[in-house]
Amino acid sequence: MSQPIRPAVSSAPFFTQMDATLAPPLTIQPPQVSTVGQVLAQQTQLLHHMLQALDRQNELLEELVTHVSSNHKQRVAELNNWKEGHPQLVVHCKAAADALTKVQAQYLSDLTREINDNVEDLVDGEFVFNEFLDRFGPRLAHLNGVLQVLTHLGGNQAANTP
Repeated sequence: MSQPIRPAVSSAPFFTQMDATLAPPLTIQPPQVSTVGQVLAQQTQLLHHMLQALDRQNELLEELVTHVSSNHKQRVAELNNWKEGHPQLVVHCKAAADALTKVQAQYLSDLTREINDNVEDLVDGEFVFNEFLDRFGPRLAHLNGVLQVLTHLGGNQAANTP
């Protein structure tokens, strides 16, 4: 039998030299003792900085609200001007929105019936699910978009103002 080959062991020493000379002693300084007046002054200064930060935050929020509300007010004013310029069209849009709401309700009824009748096929079959989406998805998206526009244009002016 042959003996296993053992790797060569390096002859590096296990111990190294260590410097054991005396170093100067560490000096530990005691924490500075603050007086009550100093602590109150620090707290007052911290509260002052916090108040300044809150004031700046409030200024930024006011600017943001002004910017957003000005755009909204402009859109509402333009919509109201359009409605005043086309009063008969507003009436027609409202009537069309009311009629289309009934169509949407029937469409949603058909959609939910289709889902409830074929729930297992929709879960198990990717083809059936894709066919369902192709059949109902685009129509529902377009119907909702048209209905939203008609409702917006045909709605009363009091509902569109903030």
